[in-house]
Amino acid sequence: MTTKRPFTWGAATSAFQIEGSGEIGQRGTSIWDVFCEIPGKIAGGANGLRSCNHVSHYRDDVALMKALNLQGYRFSISWPRVLPEGTGTVNQAGLDFYDRLVDELIAADIAPYVTLYHWDLPQALQMKLGGWEHPDTARHFADYSRLIFDRIGDRVSHWFTINEPWCVAYFGYFNGAFAPGVQDRRRGFQVGHQLLRAHALAVAAFRAGGYRGEIGINLNCEFMYPASDTIDDRDAAQRALIDMAGWFGDPVWFGDYPNEMRSAYGDLIPQFSDEDQKLVKQSIDFIATNYYFSDLVSAAPGENPMGYIRRSDPNRPKTAMGWPIVAEGLESLLIWLTQRYGNLPVYLTENGMAKENEIVEDGFVHDPERIDYIRTHFESARRAVEKGVDLRGYFVWSLIDNLEWAHGFAKRFGLVHCDFETQVRTIKDSGLWYADWIARGGWNAIESPQHLDSNSAGERESCMES
Repeated sequence: MTTKRPFTWGAATSAFQIEGSGEIGQRGTSIWDVFCEIPGKIAGGANGLRSCNHVSHYRDDVALMKALNLQGYRFSISWPRVLPEGTGTVNQAGLDFYDRLVDELIAADIAPYVTLYHWDLPQALQMKLGGWEHPDTARHFADYSRLIFDRIGDRVSHWFTINEPWCVAYFGYFNGAFAPGVQDRRRGFQVGHQLLRAHALAVAAFRAGGYRGEIGINLNCEFMYPASDTIDDRDAAQRALIDMAGWFGDPVWFGDYPNEMRSAYGDLIPQFSDEDQKLVKQSIDFIATNYYFSDLVSAAPGENPMGYIRRSDPNRPKTAMGWPIVAEGLESLLIWLTQRYGNLPVYLTENGMAKENEIVEDGFVHDPERIDYIRTHFESARRAVEKGVDLRGYFVWSLIDNLEWAHGFAKRFGLVHCDFETQVRTIKDSGLWYADWIARGGWNAIESPQHLDSNSAGERESCMES
């Protein structure tokens, strides 16, 4: 099978998870730095001050990407590294770091895919304004975005404004599991609203500035399967999809929240002004989604405003995150998003599997379960393409083991193993498998190996230090 348009095979990371505070262009404090200091919030008491120290090892890491045959690399800019106070004085050393990273990627023939916000809000804006609850934060985000467009926009053609706004609002404000740790549903919906305004204002700046390329927002979605074939459960599964994907997907395409959400949540859902509605409507050039698993949904009137309950399928194997492995859910989700949002081009910007206690043995990391996870999800995506989904790129999460937010360093998603003490990098068997998949043509590969023989896998960059 061949794709009709150019396709990118890549991997993804985010700034706070891999960069470290950094000797190069040391960054300002983010809300996640503060959250990490709260006892009990982060597994093992971990923080992002060192992690993979990517700011010092970025050249080595780009060399690893080249060894993996990556065609694209999705990474995020740290807002507090560029603007330590969120506004005002620019940290030129921080901005220079991203300039060099982009140049290094282009020299390696790897296309940069840039996310402007992956959860690390400058703490100064949290203190001064109350963070994303304040309308001015959206305006400051647009100013910051314009700064980044001006600096690297001549070499970057693929932009994402905000990663997983659902997680920012839900985990940051509904249940408080993520920074800044608030537990207030009304405030969470307000945060979601301001994230949409921030996205729309940044896109307006991008389009008005005549910058090249395309821009969108990263949604996180699971597909929702009805727990039974009853009409009630089928309807509940659709409501659950709308409650998650539609919360942020509908406004950026249709210009407003889904009617089902407005009816269920009432005045908890903010209203767009006429001006904001014009800005947010069709403020995406493509659909971008992250996918890890799917759930079963049952109708449950009165259980919550939308009247459903989600649960994992107990018969499915699970990843180290406790997420059920449902590869076919990716096909279902890609088709659902395409049908709902105008048959736009689609990027799968995160997909991967966490494991625990992965160790390096004689220079190798054996992770056949991850190879199987990735392979079956590739097959699921291919079926969606065969059914008309215009998939343009697939980014495995993640390039390298990193700080997995509240889970600390215990959950390893990487194609590359990182020893967080020594900073030694080792390509895992899954990374070698992926490199082979890309080299053999990806979708066009006649046959894809189930596993790699570690003793005959070819050249391996087992240890890269600087």
